[in-house]
Amino acid sequence: MHLWKARIETDAKSKYLGIVEALEADIYSGYVKAGDRLPPQRAVAESLNVDLTTVTRAFNEARRRGLIDATTGRGSYVRQHVESKLISHISESRPLLDLSMNNPPQPESAGLQQHIPQGIAQLISGADRVLQMHYQDSAGNPHDRSAASGWLNQTITNVSAERTLITGGAQSALYAILHCMAKPGDIIACGEFVYPGLKSAAEQLELVLQPLAMDEEGVLPASFEQACRDHRIKAIYLVPTMDNPTTATMSLTRRQQVVAVANEYDITIIEDDPYSPLQTEAVKALVDLAADRTWYVRTLSKCITPALRLAYVIAPSNSQALGLANVLRAISVMASPLMAALVTRWIYDGRINRFAEAIREENRLRQQIASQLLAGMDFYSHQEGHHIWLQLPSCWQAQAFAEQATVLGVSVVACNSFGFTDNQRQAVRLSLGLSPDHATLSQALSILRGLLIQPATTSHHII
Repeated sequence: MHLWKARIETDAKSKYLGIVEALEADIYSGYVKAGDRLPPQRAVAESLNVDLTTVTRAFNEARRRGLIDATTGRGSYVRQHVESKLISHISESRPLLDLSMNNPPQPESAGLQQHIPQGIAQLISGADRVLQMHYQDSAGNPHDRSAASGWLNQTITNVSAERTLITGGAQSALYAILHCMAKPGDIIACGEFVYPGLKSAAEQLELVLQPLAMDEEGVLPASFEQACRDHRIKAIYLVPTMDNPTTATMSLTRRQQVVAVANEYDITIIEDDPYSPLQTEAVKALVDLAADRTWYVRTLSKCITPALRLAYVIAPSNSQALGLANVLRAISVMASPLMAALVTRWIYDGRINRFAEAIREENRLRQQIASQLLAGMDFYSHQEGHHIWLQLPSCWQAQAFAEQATVLGVSVVACNSFGFTDNQRQAVRLSLGLSPDHATLSQALSILRGLLIQPATTSHHII
């Protein structure tokens, strides 16, 4: 038993409610347990610099909510079984706190909620509105492809409009690329934890995925080379910057080592690069190290918003770009001309980079919150990215942890969705971007911290 350290939730509607909500949060986060004692009301008032009436009102409200019991001469204590009551209350009365969808945050400073409808209205009212209303080339119209190649050229060298295509998102691009360069039974190498969209596409196309060992920088070159010796590897899929889900970013040396193996064994590289626009200090892209064997994909879903449903692809050659356009025509005909035109306008007036900068800064703030609330825990992150790879204590299996987190009102993604075996390191991905504000994010992370320091539940109540 220990003494609760009183505090106030600053986002509460009033000071007395702030004290109650702080106590409630500390209970379900595990900082305070049943039987722990509360300081005397006068001591709370002095420590928080509020009047005694405010504290008395807070204690009365806490008793009304069933959080505490008070006995004359003994003081106030956290009630027995209060955690289970709070869990029931959370599950029944509060919407799920979503840390499962890997969306970028949408800070008010970016103003995307205003820019998107305003931009669309301007496009369809302009003199060239007909261009956005008709069918277009499956690779995208030349004007939009030129804008895209110009934007990509800010971080990648020698990008041409002829080799740049516009697709309806990274998933459709990945499926089309695999359809272009592989046949059923071909083997695609990838990290031991990998973007689930690759697994889905490989299953549909009857491709075999060969997982490779990883460290804090991503795929190990030695593991890649061994796989090339043991199997007829057709291609390797990589997210070299802020990997999903592990957050690993390859150094230039690591990228050069991976490319050297690909060159030696004549392996195609698929470089999925959704996060590099958020990175202040960019590392040379794989496509710059091996342009003639690399398919490069950059979606706008992770650096701007998934609402645009656009991704840009750089093909290894002009002929391969034509081949991909044919596959895209069969899959989806074309990406949205309206969205492509909107992004083209943002590229030329500089807004695309300003949006990414605003999201980058918001990611920094959210990562700072996560670092504070998860202090002492084992996790990987990138200060400018919007997800975290949280390693679990040995007492937890990832799926059980995710299920228990859902019971407590927080959704996360277990490593099972990204991995290949049951013997993998147990971890969950936490996505920080979808929380509407910092208070909600803090609440979700506090719940997870409390769950992490609790022993895993081995059985469930049967009703």
